[in-house]
Amino acid sequence: MRGTVQNGLDGTEIAYEVSGSGDPLILVHGSGLSKGTWRGLGYIRDLERDFTVIALDLRGHGRSGKPHAPEAYQPPLFIGDVLGVLDEVGATAAHYVGYSIGARIGLRIAAGIPSRLLTLTTIGGSFEAMTDRIATTFFPTWREALETGGMEEFIRRWGDHRGREIDPATALAFRQNDPVALEAYFEGIESAAPLGIDGAAAITVPTLLLAGTDDPDRYRQSQEAARRMARGSFFELIGQDHASSLLPVDDVTDLIRTFQESLVA
Repeated sequence: MRGTVQNGLDGTEIAYEVSGSGDPLILVHGSGLSKGTWRGLGYIRDLERDFTVIALDLRGHGRSGKPHAPEAYQPPLFIGDVLGVLDEVGATAAHYVGYSIGARIGLRIAAGIPSRLLTLTTIGGSFEAMTDRIATTFFPTWREALETGGMEEFIRRWGDHRGREIDPATALAFRQNDPVALEAYFEGIESAAPLGIDGAAAITVPTLLLAGTDDPDRYRQSQEAARRMARGSFFELIGQDHASSLLPVDDVTDLIRTFQESLVA
């Protein structure tokens, strides 16, 4: 099933899809990606065997609305995107799996509205400020690339910076973006106040934190948060950096299932 719902805070239209059966599990993608990324990599096909899988396009991405103002990309509005979709499909609470910015949003929901989450899984998550993080996550000339060559130039320079081509599923997702909206999105998320370690440490929702061994900042933060959370667990994704953390699909989905099974054992 596919549909759209308006964010009640500002009216931005949010696209989503639902498949499978079982407890609700929502997938929230990273910067520049979309709900199609989860399907393209195989997450939805795998997880829908055991869960009712809900995937959405965050504002500025995929088939959702794409505001051109940085102030449209602030934490309360992203949280509204997620909760609006959960309300629309009748899920009072759900397992949450978020990558990168999706992980950040999940941490904020767990900290502020824990009743909406059954469990939280973060992949390449962070609770620190995003100031100047776009340059280090992607490449230093990201703004020039978007303004002069659009998405194709952004993808090309990103691959050059990493020393290898961007994988096809990720490149496809980025090609569907509006470069003006993506620039506004990047500016908005860099300006947001961080949750911080104290906010993350106070989370009581059962939380699985995953990070690549070649993603040093998120690795360090995920370990630290897991140590300080009442119900946090950390696992490493060997040989993965931030951009590749979603690629070991079988490993990630096995960890999600094992973590959830451990809670009811």
